[in-house]
Amino acid sequence: MPGKFRPLLFILQFVVAGLAAAFLISLAWPDVGKHLRDGLHGGHPAASASPISDTPAPGPASYADAVAKATPAVVNIYADKTVTERPLAVFPDPILQRLWGGMAAPALKRREQSLGSGVIFTSDGYVLTNNHVISGADDIQVLLHDGRVAHARVIGTDPDTDLAVLKIDAGTLPTIQVDGKAPRVGDVVLAIGNPFGIGQTVTMGIVSALQRQLVLSPYEDFIQTDAAINSGNSGGALVNAEGELIGINTAMFDRDAGAQGIGFAIPVRTAKRVLEQIVEHGRVVRGWLGVEVGNVMISADSGLPAAARGAMVVDIYPGGPAAQAGLQAGDVLLKMDKQPVIDPAGLRTREAEMTPGSKVDISGLRAGEPFHTQVVLAQRPTFRQTAPRG
Repeated sequence: MPGKFRPLLFILQFVVAGLAAAFLISLAWPDVGKHLRDGLHGGHPAASASPISDTPAPGPASYADAVAKATPAVVNIYADKTVTERPLAVFPDPILQRLWGGMAAPALKRREQSLGSGVIFTSDGYVLTNNHVISGADDIQVLLHDGRVAHARVIGTDPDTDLAVLKIDAGTLPTIQVDGKAPRVGDVVLAIGNPFGIGQTVTMGIVSALQRQLVLSPYEDFIQTDAAINSGNSGGALVNAEGELIGINTAMFDRDAGAQGIGFAIPVRTAKRVLEQIVEHGRVVRGWLGVEVGNVMISADSGLPAAARGAMVVDIYPGGPAAQAGLQAGDVLLKMDKQPVIDPAGLRTREAEMTPGSKVDISGLRAGEPFHTQVVLAQRPTFRQTAPRG
């Protein structure tokens, strides 16, 4: 064989021998290839795995941990009150019926029980519930998660937000953990309460909408959810997927109207503020401008940002702070202390959170012309709530 082919022959023999050796090694030690690959990647087996998918991880198969975390702080409330009725006496004779129609019979008294739920906020027994659950009650019993029953006394109520604070004495109690983040539309939520008095029940849904207003009270910023809320759920907890409180269940759409999956909860930020004020002062102290406001749209050629929609003054309380400052019906309020007024609900919330006696700057439009004034806030009077809860 010519000398020039000898190097090529040597290389071929070396390759064949190497392949044969690799085949015999793979038969003897099947996992040797995996170990060699791992060694080449610095000893990290995960480095040879396929790239991680960008697809979000699916939700948990169970929310049992969240339920176990929240339910010990949710209680059932039984509020009893005495109702007096005066039925009309009906005359047996048709002529007397036409003449007198009927007359008042002796008054009858009966006991009426209201069912609801509540949330334990402090280990020494402060419980938050809805005002309409305990309104007018002369005896309130609280059923704890561990089966004990405690008598509750009313510390204070706030009809404007439909909240009430109760106090029970039952030793050291489990408390609810509060979510510090604002909920988002689409978040999974769990509603915990005592629907129809059948016992503590958990339903699941999502946050359907935020900042809903139902014209039930002056201060509304409801969380809307499709988690089932029924009679008896009022005052119960709306928690997130981690078992943290985000709201107090308070209302539902009328089922007779065919509504399904439309319930409402008071945001926990509002609930906590009411609780703290009632515990500290016995009532909620709010700042007050002394105006009734409604929606207004800013025209596109006004030069104002689209988000600054403002609030229109619909009516002014005589002698109130706004009247003393010279505000007029029809004024469009655009800024309060240099912060934009987005809508009437936002304006009411901000004035309520201010301290009575505070001096605030108000800017807006009057008959299309800019104006500026200062208003000294008063303490908001107590107004009777007339709108029924659904």
